Amino acid sequence: MTMTTYENILTAKEAVPGLAGINIGVVTLNRPKALNALCHDLMNELVDALTDFDKDDSIRVIVLTGSERAFAAGADIKEMSDETTVSIMSKDRFATWDRIRNIKKPIIAAISGYALGGGCELTMMCDIIIASESAQFGQPEISIGVIPGAGGTQRLTRAVGKYRAMELILTGRPFTANEALEMGLVNKVVPTELFLDEAKSMAYQISQKSPLALQLAKEAVLKSYDGTLSEGLQFERKNFYMLFSSEDQKEGMKAFIEKRKATFTGK
Repeated sequence: MTMTTYENILTAKEAVPGLAGINIGVVTLNRPKALNALCHDLMNELVDALTDFDKDDSIRVIVLTGSERAFAAGADIKEMSDETTVSIMSKDRFATWDRIRNIKKPIIAAISGYALGGGCELTMMCDIIIASESAQFGQPEISIGVIPGAGGTQRLTRAVGKYRAMELILTGRPFTANEALEMGLVNKVVPTELFLDEAKSMAYQISQKSPLALQLAKEAVLKSYDGTLSEGLQFERKNFYMLFSSEDQKEGMKAFIEKRKATFTGK
């Protein structure tokens, strides 16, 4: 697979230790002068890179990160300041975000520095969040006369509950990595110099698992966001049953019985 050269992001494939031919994909937001503000071009490039990694059978997990100073300081306000209701609706600027939601492989966010506004929303679209001690989250849109528009009101509420979400969205105040951990928004907080290594380490661990099971497990968890408990349980059960037609299920259970490490092929 030939790696595409982008203007606003960097991409890399990194081998998973101990698994021949298996990689993780790493996408790094790279607009340092703008603190990785999520302009239209960056979002298009990001979606293209994630889609390419999603189609690459050698990649099992994707890591999304920025710089130590900023994951993403928000949307590019200069692009939106003169928009009207009609113009911004006609551009359907959130279509790219919907495509990210459809990525099948697990995405681990490695966050340091600012993750504000759209940066916080992009973080919450990921499946696991590793934060550095210096990470700072927030939905400050209320301070510029709007509200979160890329899922912030919905995903933050699901992550931290109604009352905390109301406070954070209505005040627009930033909150620290440790606050995010206490609220259940992030999985782990680590020293700043280790945040990316920790995310990659978790990606290596997850890459050991069956890619089919990873995809269906992610689908089932996300389904819990979209409907009732009854609907989610039914969806989970269907995916569970489907895995029993896979070679990975046979190999995984046989390896367990034989007390050896399983070798998964994604079949």
